[in-house]
Amino acid sequence: MKGLQEDIRTENFKNAYLLHGEEAYLRQQYKEKLVHALNPDGDTMNFTKYEGKGIEIKEMIDLCETMPFFASRRVILVENSGFFKNKCEELADYMKNLPDYLHLIFVEEEVDRRSRMYKAVKACGRIAEFARQDEKTLMRWAAGILGKEGRKITTRDMELFLTKTGTDMGNIRMELEKLITYTVGRDVVTAEDIEAVCTTRTVNKIFEMVRAVTEKNQKKALDLYYDLLTLKEPPMRILFLLSKQYRQLFLAKQMTGEGASRNEIASRLGVPSFVAGNIVSCARAYSTKELEQAEEDFVEAEEAVKTGRLQDVLSVELLIVKYSSARKAAGQ
Repeated sequence: MKGLQEDIRTENFKNAYLLHGEEAYLRQQYKEKLVHALNPDGDTMNFTKYEGKGIEIKEMIDLCETMPFFASRRVILVENSGFFKNKCEELADYMKNLPDYLHLIFVEEEVDRRSRMYKAVKACGRIAEFARQDEKTLMRWAAGILGKEGRKITTRDMELFLTKTGTDMGNIRMELEKLITYTVGRDVVTAEDIEAVCTTRTVNKIFEMVRAVTEKNQKKALDLYYDLLTLKEPPMRILFLLSKQYRQLFLAKQMTGEGASRNEIASRLGVPSFVAGNIVSCARAYSTKELEQAEEDFVEAEEAVKTGRLQDVLSVELLIVKYSSARKAAGQ
């Protein structure tokens, strides 16, 4: 990413760029910055965009070979083409000798580093990967946006905020805008503000439901379930996510018993460390045996729905009731 930033700053551009990775927000941001830097006047005569699979390679190469009209550059943007996952021999061969005036920008979510196109761009241009950002980076970034608007937030409340939004930067940016608008006239963003205006993603709402279940707060757990149904979430998807959360509880319980640190647990589960802390906290409410039984119950509930023995909405409701009912304190 630093190399790309330097190219934009110095206007010393390569002939080809590949922007890829899971973090869609950063891909989009840097795509726009690069396109603007290469085509600052919005020249439509010498700028062309191709999108999606099925692009005619010969037609595109013919355009690449066309000198720019009263300009020093021809810029071609290619998005979600699949060129870096599937064979694209003709274009890969063409990439060996690109005209000086030509600047190709490829934007892809997934790439195969072994592909000829990936190697071709690497040879003649620059590749920038935009991976999911870690929690510390996200917290600094979000706090920076709030700071520019004259707002402060505690680390604990920032963790609450990210628990609701997830780690997608586009979603975080949207929710920050809501918070900034809601807190006009104040300089501190509080947990109450976050609860009042921030939308909880479905998967995070599932975890809230699990927490309510572990706290034996049956009413809250069922209310969250009905909220999800109102949002048109299919009961079987809810069951799948619920099962996944309980699987994480089981793994966290197991790893904690083996002496694993919170960061190690976070890495194994593929979640931010503060989320891992919440999972570990919830796991304490259960014995290992209970969590093993939960996994069996989820499989059985799915089978009951598939065979018509239980209606899908009821099957999930019964599980929530079972696991949110008062029970003896969990042992090991």
